[in-house]
Amino acid sequence: MDLNKIVDSYKNDMIKSVKELISIPSVKGEPLEGKPFGKEIDRALRYTLELGHKLGFSTGNVDGYAGYIEFGRGEETFGILAHLDVVPEGGDWTYPPFGGEIHDGKIYGRGAIDDKGPALAALYAMKAVMDAGVPVNKKVRLILGTDEESGWADMDYYFKDQPMPDFGTTPDAGYPVIHAEKGVAHIDLEKEFGDGGKDSFISSINGGSRANMVPDFCTGILKDGESLSTDGVSAHGSMPEKGVNAISKMLKDLADRGLGDNPVDRFIADLHNLIGFDTTGESLGINFSDDVSGSLTLNLGIIHIDGESGKAVLDIRYPVTYSHEQVLGGIQKALEGTGIDAKILSGHLPLHVPKDHFLVQTLNKVYKEQTGQEFEPVAIGGGTYARALKTGVAFGPVFPGKAMLAHQKDEYIEIEDLILNAKIYAHAIAELVK
Repeated sequence: MDLNKIVDSYKNDMIKSVKELISIPSVKGEPLEGKPFGKEIDRALRYTLELGHKLGFSTGNVDGYAGYIEFGRGEETFGILAHLDVVPEGGDWTYPPFGGEIHDGKIYGRGAIDDKGPALAALYAMKAVMDAGVPVNKKVRLILGTDEESGWADMDYYFKDQPMPDFGTTPDAGYPVIHAEKGVAHIDLEKEFGDGGKDSFISSINGGSRANMVPDFCTGILKDGESLSTDGVSAHGSMPEKGVNAISKMLKDLADRGLGDNPVDRFIADLHNLIGFDTTGESLGINFSDDVSGSLTLNLGIIHIDGESGKAVLDIRYPVTYSHEQVLGGIQKALEGTGIDAKILSGHLPLHVPKDHFLVQTLNKVYKEQTGQEFEPVAIGGGTYARALKTGVAFGPVFPGKAMLAHQKDEYIEIEDLILNAKIYAHAIAELVK
């Protein structure tokens, strides 16, 4: 049977499923018994597992931390890792962020492209391969994560007892094959103010919601009661140059007012002078680069200042030939004499699968056959589930030349792209497990 025709026959069901999954606001919430990341993420996980069961697959719920949907048999397993959690919706949407509304051939909503639409495209691709009767000599397991946007506690828990796929991919970035991903380091900058905090004209500053999002808001309160606010343009933390940082704007506004010689004001001045609007790490002396993955990026994602202490969180994506230690060491050297302590909150090591690996070669071949486009494998700054695998790469869902809408307002997936992704994934599965 023709895999593409089978996928086409699922079109209405796929659209319905994506709309329903988007309608679940699966932002990380307070942990509950059996629901480690909150009730809405748990609801999204249960919805997807039930859908997999209805489509004829075996499924499993790993204590609410993750789930899986599987078919096939054999000694080896091909894994597809996707996530159901989403970042907060942010503001200023044209359409409801959890409405799943269709306009001009696009399904709008938080998670449409990152990563609910692609997760379901992979699920229906598995269904197409199964229904087509393609002979398989491996298992195919779609692993559903629930904490990709925060700290990957889901994968830490999942792989304690579940088998590691022999190789795999994640539909959570772009095309063509992404064979290298920069290292990710979230770095906390903290300073205690002591009694000196009372001498500042600033009462508090708060901005940003996630380190891996360019902050689109920042608010401040001065001790005379005046309120301040700055607006920015959100973007993914791996591409900070595509956004406008509201925290950086606040730091500049305060510096322009004139900062005094007290711990609070010096903290703000140091952040302004050493980071400011810089997205390359140059001001901190960490503007590293290599031939495999390009240049380091830096995003000032969160700030919190009160009368007692100040905290800022950086999201740094560094080239694959460098290390956490080199990044942190460079920052600590730049901060000498400021009284600001720097430490790594969390991070992921770089990923690099050679271009001549069979997985990369097979996926490249399938992509060319299904689209008529030929590209070299690429490296990115985004951190995907691929690096949770022993051998894994990111593959899709955003096509070359299309907007990267992850973490931005008015996120959407084009229905044509949703279907084409499912076709590409179906042929990839068939090739890799035959």
